[in-house]
Amino acid sequence: MNISKTSLVIGLIGLFGLHAAQAEPLPSPLPCPNPQALGTSRVMSVNAANGLTIGLKTYPQTLALGDHEIVLTFDDGPLPATTRPILDGLKAQCVQATFFLVGRNAAANPQMVKREINEGHTVAHHSMTHPDITLRGLSPNAARDEIENGIKADDMAAYGQTSATPRVPFFRFPGFADTKATLDLLAQKQVAVFGADVWASDWNNMTPQAQLTLLMNRLEAAGRGVVLLHDTRPQTAAMVPDFLRALKAKGFKIVHIVPGSGPTALTPAPAGWQSETEASLKKIMPRLMKAQQRGASAAPVMQIP
Repeated sequence: MNISKTSLVIGLIGLFGLHAAQAEPLPSPLPCPNPQALGTSRVMSVNAANGLTIGLKTYPQTLALGDHEIVLTFDDGPLPATTRPILDGLKAQCVQATFFLVGRNAAANPQMVKREINEGHTVAHHSMTHPDITLRGLSPNAARDEIENGIKADDMAAYGQTSATPRVPFFRFPGFADTKATLDLLAQKQVAVFGADVWASDWNNMTPQAQLTLLMNRLEAAGRGVVLLHDTRPQTAAMVPDFLRALKAKGFKIVHIVPGSGPTALTPAPAGWQSETEASLKKIMPRLMKAQQRGASAAPVMQIP
């Protein structure tokens, strides 16, 4: 019997079903009782299996977001005095974000970590102590310990147990200061590395209104992207309610990221791309290391615009 290749493929699909060809189902955004709220527009799956790196400030690719779509991320917490009002503001607007936790802060405030999870946020990792000299300034063994101990502390605070594989395989480097060795380590552990596309620059002191103006101007210029804020900064905590209202007024939509096993939609950097992070670190790292040698604090790490 003469059977064409097309007929054979159709027959095999009919025999085995369409499951292999279908995209991974994603959870829907959580229901929102307030129809006037900003809300979460959609959920995006991120597959960390191949050592993924994301964020145009540091890496030559980012998540494939539509026009005026943004992912909200917060670093360095939890710190109850500032994380709590930020969570209150997100809850009031039915918005889900991703929190990159510092392990010692998670260990000290497990109730805040559990609240983040209970309210639908993604809990990710940001080292154990967030050393002033960044992981790039540490020995390879010390940098490994910062990563592994931080993940364990976060997972223990969140779930009461740890495993060889983090529950959420997302990591962001303090100061975005990666190394080949640490990137290789995270790739081996199948952990995705996040930079960012839009900085709030809230490591610099400014009023909440000045920060809001700066961030909205940057978002209007970028049109989309992974946004970095810090939930340990009082100015950010004070800004968040107005920020979320401004996002809605300007037509921005929130995308919530979660771990997944399906393909991750990515967008490559534009022609002529260069890492802003690397250019800044070349200037900053010598100062950080000199401060460390003197025994002085080098914080804040990122003295950049």
